[in-house]
Amino acid sequence: MVYTISIVALIAIFTVATLTPINMGILAFAGAFVIGGWVSGIPVEDIIDAFPGSTFIIVGGITLLFAIAKTNGTIDLVIEASLRLVRGRRWAILWMMFLLSGLLMALGSVLAVGMLAPIAMPLAAKNKINPFLMGMVISHGALACAFSPINLYGAFINGLMDSTGVGSNPLVLFALPFVLNLAIAIVLFLIYGLDLIGRRTPRPVEETPDGGGFGGSSRRPSGGVASGNGPGGNTATLTDREVIEEALIHEGVKPVKMNRYRFATLAGIGFLVVGSVAFGIDVGVSSICISAVLLLMAPKSHPKVIDNVAWPAVVLVCGMLTYMAVMTQNGTLDFLGDAASALGSPLLTALILCYAVAIISAFGSSIGTLGIALPLAAPMLAMGEVGAVGFVAALAFSATVVDVSPFSTNGVMVLANAQVEDKGRFQRKMLAYCGLIVLSSPMFVWALVVVPTSV
Repeated sequence: MVYTISIVALIAIFTVATLTPINMGILAFAGAFVIGGWVSGIPVEDIIDAFPGSTFIIVGGITLLFAIAKTNGTIDLVIEASLRLVRGRRWAILWMMFLLSGLLMALGSVLAVGMLAPIAMPLAAKNKINPFLMGMVISHGALACAFSPINLYGAFINGLMDSTGVGSNPLVLFALPFVLNLAIAIVLFLIYGLDLIGRRTPRPVEETPDGGGFGGSSRRPSGGVASGNGPGGNTATLTDREVIEEALIHEGVKPVKMNRYRFATLAGIGFLVVGSVAFGIDVGVSSICISAVLLLMAPKSHPKVIDNVAWPAVVLVCGMLTYMAVMTQNGTLDFLGDAASALGSPLLTALILCYAVAIISAFGSSIGTLGIALPLAAPMLAMGEVGAVGFVAALAFSATVVDVSPFSTNGVMVLANAQVEDKGRFQRKMLAYCGLIVLSSPMFVWALVVVPTSV
């Protein structure tokens, strides 16, 4: 009875949080105390001790550091400088957006697509880049780096796997979604973007009253934006740099310059990455210490920074991990493991789970879906019936690659900012593409990773 109640409560937590604005983490905390204390008889002190302090430090520290970088203009500086590098090359604009989206996600911004879509989609329209291609490229760019060990998704999955005793492998968890999302973006580019190679933004002709001098007309480089210039029919064109500046200012990204505070922020982020990768320094502790130094450099910015910390994400992750700890203590995970073994085919079970998370996540929360799927898979992984590392990475990829759905946060931002004549048709195209991803990705990643690592 305890096992059934625990599983039903988990499903109810996910369903209510998906259908209402209530934070899933709050429901999970409440469920941990109700199911753990009243139903399972676990002492309240043990439930409190199950709170994932290390994950809280990582997620809280990373989101705090990113909030500082956003508030002090460092993120705007990086975006602006990156776009200036492309110098009107349309293919380069596209892939720069892919890289920027991935970089922002890797450093801790789960809303990377939301930050870039208001800039990327108008730039696509001005530079005659297929809007569907641009929207999907920035989405897959973010999803490629979704499982960086120093962001929300990576911290959640690694923390969950460590708490269930299976053990994590941050490198494989990051590398597999990165490679597969990059491959998808390349395929999309080959289908929709080959015409961008070797051609800059179309440059209109600027005519003069006398026919343009010796040649009858004169040309001025432009970014493809022109404005009427009086009854004489003259056309004042903008340079590529002016087009980028206009797009940035229009979308709320003010041109910024390097100063000591932004330089210190970039240096702090660099130290965080190098320290964690090369020297094994704790990511959470490092990010909090770096954040403290940056706040001391500009203490008046403190209220704005706190407002920008992703507290809902912190609560969600910590709440789900606490509930998972209760399910471990009351034996529910062992029960699920026995049930999975009774199916007789671990590989088939793995395939079913990959499809299940893809379908559910296309309409709900990716991290919430993983919060349900991974505990279901953990006992099977612990018994060694399938390759643990490969299966976890496959589940992670299946649950997130479908975030191109027009019903996901990423998809909504792309759709809202797409400069197209028929938004309904654009949405249907996104939905059809998501359907293709749902049908093909779980099977592909299962055959590519799960099967070879399980035989």
